[in-house]
Amino acid sequence: MQYNTSFMKIRNEADVLINKLLPFVEKYTDSLNTELTQSSPGMTLSKSQKFWLGFCITGIILTSSINWAAFSRISVGLYKTTALSWMFRHSKIAWEHLFHLSLKIIFKVYGITKGVVSIDDSDKKRSKCTTKIFGVHKIKDKSTGGFCMGQGLVFLVLITPKLSFPIGYAFHIPDPKISEWTKEDKRLKKAGVPKSERPKKPVRSEEYPTIPMIAKALLKIFVEKHPEIKIEAIVADALYGNAEFMDEASKIAGNAQVISQIRYNQNILLKSDKKSVETYFKNIQPIQKTIHVRGGKEVVVLIKSARIHVCAHKKKRFVIAIKYIGEKDYRYLAASDLTWRYPDIIDAFTLRWLVEVFIQDHKTNEGWGNLTKQPDEDGSYRSLTLSLLVDHCLLLHPDQVASINNKLHARTVGSLCDTVKVDCILSFVEQIIHSDDPESHFKQISVFLKEHFVKANDSQKHMNLNSWGNYQSAPSLKYKAFC
Repeated sequence: MQYNTSFMKIRNEADVLINKLLPFVEKYTDSLNTELTQSSPGMTLSKSQKFWLGFCITGIILTSSINWAAFSRISVGLYKTTALSWMFRHSKIAWEHLFHLSLKIIFKVYGITKGVVSIDDSDKKRSKCTTKIFGVHKIKDKSTGGFCMGQGLVFLVLITPKLSFPIGYAFHIPDPKISEWTKEDKRLKKAGVPKSERPKKPVRSEEYPTIPMIAKALLKIFVEKHPEIKIEAIVADALYGNAEFMDEASKIAGNAQVISQIRYNQNILLKSDKKSVETYFKNIQPIQKTIHVRGGKEVVVLIKSARIHVCAHKKKRFVIAIKYIGEKDYRYLAASDLTWRYPDIIDAFTLRWLVEVFIQDHKTNEGWGNLTKQPDEDGSYRSLTLSLLVDHCLLLHPDQVASINNKLHARTVGSLCDTVKVDCILSFVEQIIHSDDPESHFKQISVFLKEHFVKANDSQKHMNLNSWGNYQSAPSLKYKAFC
């Protein structure tokens, strides 16, 4: 408990940049502790744990990273890197409960009772020589079209009439045996080896569930922990457009509508005639309709729809062919509940894009896109939890609550982070002004800031102290000019 004690001693004796938590962060950690105590009698967050948690949330906002050295610098060096890291690794914080307790706070503050769940997966690039970061594997690099090393994540985001925020997360690791089999199968197929002579696909290990399997598990956990929230629909891209996922996800969520996409060459059965979805809809005249994308912008689209038997799903689906004006090809949506109207299905599916907005915000402003080098499984999950708690905490910022309650546009994560940064600077200045000896305090802090934030690195751009060459004609070679 050495670092735990030193952390509290520093906190009580020093005036630093984040010595006093901002009121909304302190209120958030107090609320987490209250929820923890009520849900699990006997469990609680100690004073030092609450402060450390609030300190990390504020540090992530200020530095856009999860980096103990950076956190130590913004505390003017009085919170040591070792103490911060020790709390992260060894303090008995109820990590497995924090995220869902945080969700309960948001539900209560905003009176949320229903929403649409959007599912998506994302990647986090890592160094190609990483050996200690949990779950690193070869991933597709969308920016180059090649491959790189990285972590795979699955997110569930709840989209409500007021807010959108994460409600579930997990890392995805592909089964190494299946990955190796896939690679070898492609090689043999390219070499012309018939399927009967190629090795059969190995059975998937339970330790390596697929992305849709992870999404179902996360959905089940959310429903069990928050039965008071009604899931009106589940929306996801084509990766989740298979019969198993759509049926099981709908059942988990209380027979909710599940909307995904199917491929253009997916077979449908009309009486005894089997044909692709694309072929079937070619003979149907489209309807031109104006839809409201995410309840706002009006867009004109061409729509075809039918309740037809999808062969791979072995049942009827409500299939909708939709094309925006100016697009070349139709995309095909599939919905599990046949009783919905097609305009409502399309409106719900437009909400899917909001999960991508969340992922971008998460990477840009909530620390996960920058330095997150905490090793092993605990390091990855705990740092990701801290990052997502930042997203929840910002939803409870007074400016955000006031905007929502007064029926104004919600503030962006970036603008809220800027507000927090300004508030921290003002709080820091206020601490100096109200100290016993402001002038001495200011000088001490100035010395530290110059030592740790201003690095006098040698420039390679300027020629100062380097030898200067003889850049002129050589007298002995003047005759060369007349050659």
